[in-house]
Amino acid sequence: MLLDESEVEKELTSLEGWQVVEGRLHQAFSFNDFVEAFGFMSQVAMLAERANHHPEWSNVYNKVRIDLVTHDAGGITDKDVSLASEISALLGRHT
Repeated sequence: MLLDESEVEKELTSLEGWQVVEGRLHQAFSFNDFVEAFGFMSQVAMLAERANHHPEWSNVYNKVRIDLVTHDAGGITDKDVSLASEISALLGRHT
């Protein structure tokens, strides 16, 4: 279900560190080194595959950038919010 702007803003209150950038849920993560960043990406890949909802992301050394959007719905949906919440939980952040 496509979320409107007010619904997205409400969801952001429980998604620590996430923000809307260019119509996508976005967060940049920093790790101690490449191995830690890649391990995080591997964990996210398993969550994404299980949800059949895959992020747009990039990695440079110890930095990982993640953007979540549901292209076929034309914006941010509950799928994006759910995956963002699971990603935050991996790092022990409150969701």
